[in-house]
Amino acid sequence: MAEHHLAQLNIARLRAPIDSPELADFVALLPEINGLAERSPGYVWRLQDESGDATALRPFEPDVIVNLTVWQSVDSLRGFVYRTAHLEPMRRRRDWFVPADEAYLVLWWIPAGDLPTIAEAADRLDLLRRTGPSPEAFTLREPFPAEPSTSGS
Repeated sequence: MAEHHLAQLNIARLRAPIDSPELADFVALLPEINGLAERSPGYVWRLQDESGDATALRPFEPDVIVNLTVWQSVDSLRGFVYRTAHLEPMRRRRDWFVPADEAYLVLWWIPAGDLPTIAEAADRLDLLRRTGPSPEAFTLREPFPAEPSTSGS
C-alpha cells in the first residue's frame, strides 16, 4: 500500500452567480464530471456537501468555488485531468471563470488515509503563491515526489 496520497486544490472565481444562465452549462456538467472522477483510476476522495458537489462551500471569497480532491499519484490525477471527458469542460473554463492572475491550483503529499482540510489547502496555495513550487506545495507542471517515510523503517 502507498505511504502517501496526492492532495489537490483548485479554486475558480465565478463570472456570474452559480445559479445564473451564464453558468448553467457548467452546473449541468458537475454530476457527470464528478462521477467520472470517482470512477477514474487512482481516485481516492473529493470534498462535497449534501448536494454532491462543493459549489456551495465558499471558504475563500463569496464568488470563489473550490475543488479539493485526493488521488493515489500525480499520474492518476494527470490522467483524469487530461485524458478523460474532463478535458472538454476544462477547455471552456474561461466561459465560466475569471482568468486567474496568480496560482489557483496546488498539490501536496499527505499520508495515505488522511484527508486534507480546506484550511490546510489554503495554506498550501498561499505557500505556492509566496515561494513557488516546492516539495510542500507544487503544480502538475512542476511535481515533486513524495518524501519516503522515516518512521518505522
